[in-house]
Amino acid sequence: MENGLLQVLTVPTAPYPDQRPGTSGLRKKVFIFQSKRNYLHNFIQSIFSSIDLPDRQGATLVVGGDGRFFSRPAIGVIVQMAAANGIGHLIIGQHGMMSTPAVSCVIRKYKAIGGIILTASHNPGGPNGDFGIKFNTANGGPAKEEVTSKIYQISRTIEEFAICPGLRVDLQTLGKQAFDLENKFKPFTVEIVDPVESYANLLRNIFDFAALKELLSGENHVSIRLDAMHGVLGPYVKRILCEELGCPANSAINCVPLEDFGGQPPDPNLMYATDLVDSMRDGQYDFGAAFDGDGDRNMILGKHGFFLTPSDSVAVIADNIFCIPYFQHTGVRGFGRSMPTSTALDRVAKATKIELHETPTDWRFFGNLMDAGMLSLCGEEGFGTGGDHIREKDGLWAVLAWLSIIATRRQSLEDILKEHWLKYGRNYFTRYDYENIDIDAACDMMEDLEILISDKSFVKQRFAVEDKIYQVEKADNFEYTDPVDSTITRNQGLRIIFSDGSRIIYRLGGTGAEGATVRIYIDSYERKLIFEDTQVQLAPLATIALKISQLHHRTGRNGPSLIT
Repeated sequence: MENGLLQVLTVPTAPYPDQRPGTSGLRKKVFIFQSKRNYLHNFIQSIFSSIDLPDRQGATLVVGGDGRFFSRPAIGVIVQMAAANGIGHLIIGQHGMMSTPAVSCVIRKYKAIGGIILTASHNPGGPNGDFGIKFNTANGGPAKEEVTSKIYQISRTIEEFAICPGLRVDLQTLGKQAFDLENKFKPFTVEIVDPVESYANLLRNIFDFAALKELLSGENHVSIRLDAMHGVLGPYVKRILCEELGCPANSAINCVPLEDFGGQPPDPNLMYATDLVDSMRDGQYDFGAAFDGDGDRNMILGKHGFFLTPSDSVAVIADNIFCIPYFQHTGVRGFGRSMPTSTALDRVAKATKIELHETPTDWRFFGNLMDAGMLSLCGEEGFGTGGDHIREKDGLWAVLAWLSIIATRRQSLEDILKEHWLKYGRNYFTRYDYENIDIDAACDMMEDLEILISDKSFVKQRFAVEDKIYQVEKADNFEYTDPVDSTITRNQGLRIIFSDGSRIIYRLGGTGAEGATVRIYIDSYERKLIFEDTQVQLAPLATIALKISQLHHRTGRNGPSLIT
């Protein structure tokens, strides 16, 4: 270092073959990042090298994450490498934390070139857990496949990375820090920002905060329970729901972010959000919600723990969309759901004459439609719901959307949902996850299953279980043609559609760090309102799904790891 200038080094390295980003970035066990030499550096350099030098020179980049174990040392490396690779300005959430929806918001607000999000979403944290790195592009959404493919190709041939090892940043103190680097004409700046404020301002412009405050703290207020599951959303819940909208401080639980999320996966479902589920049972609270590690997923419960499926959630929001002031101003351009999500939203779209888009399971497909002005509201069965205000699913937005509906209609969540079923009929929906299956066994099973359902003789086949008979009307491997750019995405899930509209869907993949996940989705529509337990109602279709796939025999599993 000469004259106080920080030195930029070029360091030789060797590639790794396993740095292919999935739909949610690169996710591996923490020890992979810790034990493999330059594993983190290689992937970060591959991200920077995927951006043309003129585009990244002097550009702004956002960095945030869910605060999981290994985040802070990773941010230190990202800062050093961003400076060495020509980035001009970094915006980082205080303590290195910023929810995924907030990162999307900040990217769009400051016209950044993109953002790096350190999260493995709802996967376990801590030294023995998972760590993830996700790159979002200038629209605020997850990088498209052509970008992630480019990152992967670079990672397979990488020979060196650039770094400024002497650069140290203070993540605690709000404000700008400037650093002079050798061979750089302008200082490299890092701005530590309040991770909540920009996002909170965005929500204030979407919802009627005065009406929400009356609902939550007025004379006839509802009692709510919010569980941040020790993820990044704790400070957001405290600031927005408690301090601004008037919820009692004890309405919010598990709001201190922890590197291991308190020893449980920060996964908002009935299995893992037990603190919320248990507290809702006695009827003390009218409304409850839990959020995942990085704040993009949500689970919502009514009084006595009445469970709202994500598929029903997006359908009801769609049917009551003008309870949200934002949509009164913008209008509604389209609805969207991922292919495995139940068809409840389709019925609302048909009744309201609003176009419906059925996409693969990947939020970036929604983002492409939003950028083209074709989509306003979307959801997926994996506890993700969102609007076109950002390009990510948004857990807190979904909760405020529901509270806006409750404030307008002055009914309970359960009553609103039951009226919806009376109006449209009910979709019974469930998902069975078989996790950490041997990859070869899972692939072989899916290949044989595709051969079976692709045979012309499979269509019109009948399957009888107890007193029910299901006849196959259509069977295929779902493919999607994007109406914006006509790109075709194939092999997105095996579908069996029956003559009554019921569906069985098989997908291979998931967002875990090891093994394969086989998911079976079952969706059945009933026009007449019956209050049957979902698993009981869907038992005949579940039996058929297992019989057709021979999953238990092919994988050695006698039951799913998770039922949602």
